[in-house]
Amino acid sequence: MIRNQWYGILDAKELKGDKPIGVTRMGEKLVLWRSSDGTINCIHDQCCHRGAALSAGRVLHDTARCPFHGFAYDGTGKVVMIPANGKNTPVQDRFKVTAYKAVEKYGFIWAWYGEYPQGELPEVPFFAYLREGFSYGGFAETWNVHYTRAIENQLDVIHLPFVHTDSIGRGERTLVNGPVVEWEENLMTFYVNNVPDDGVTKPLKPQEIANYRDMFHLQLQMPNTWQNVISDKIRIVAVFAPIDETHTRIYLRFYQKFMTTPGLKQLVNGLSSISNKYILHQDRRVVLTQIPIKTELKMGENLVQGDAPIIEFRKRRAKLKGEFTEN
Repeated sequence: MIRNQWYGILDAKELKGDKPIGVTRMGEKLVLWRSSDGTINCIHDQCCHRGAALSAGRVLHDTARCPFHGFAYDGTGKVVMIPANGKNTPVQDRFKVTAYKAVEKYGFIWAWYGEYPQGELPEVPFFAYLREGFSYGGFAETWNVHYTRAIENQLDVIHLPFVHTDSIGRGERTLVNGPVVEWEENLMTFYVNNVPDDGVTKPLKPQEIANYRDMFHLQLQMPNTWQNVISDKIRIVAVFAPIDETHTRIYLRFYQKFMTTPGLKQLVNGLSSISNKYILHQDRRVVLTQIPIKTELKMGENLVQGDAPIIEFRKRRAKLKGEFTEN
């Protein structure tokens, strides 16, 4: 995992009331709960006393209570009360677990995967255009792959006519012009134009495309959020929540603002999941066969021009992990 990044880890609706929820994210067992003021708490889901899962306990007075011996944890992972020692007995500093800063924004729960902060953190990196004015519907499912594989599938601009033959890949557009890749901090935008191969035309290289910003484009916000820019009023967004080295939870959403009538917009958003799930499952059928299930910057593949977004993602990920320096 890339340290010191905001990761989308849950749909906000999954964290209900003051009930704790246990999940595995970034390879760690975590327990999350809401305080009475709405604050999201996220700490290691294992009591430092005898190892019980805190998610099997309850929330009381804004603290997570261990189901075994009642140890009370605050949102910074510190034990603030040990019942067996009495309410007025100070708790030693060694009674604590790892905590992560977590917030609710844009309908997701985000966790800062780094040291629990003492000061201000960077803004949660969600697509600015979608932060207001859109409604959405969606679904979630788990894939048995590392999150890098799941993300790279959405960066793959050359697979459509082969994987999605009866959906978004119709038209035999196998020849790929570009793609052109641009970065703005950790936001990647990639522009591409797929056309039928007439047996004569050669694909244009990125530097040969003058008006590339007029082309179809998609975006990846590091470390794990992707957007398909279909039109000004329709977008598809996916958050690839890393569970562990071999599993990813995918949250796929359809965003729209062409239908605003109450009732009808919920119907449109709900129906979108039918087609989006069909398309995603076409991807899943192939991605689950890829070896290895985790990707790295260098892994012995024979890549082509159309793989530019994938190459750029791998470079940026390695750079953020301190494993790669661009010359």
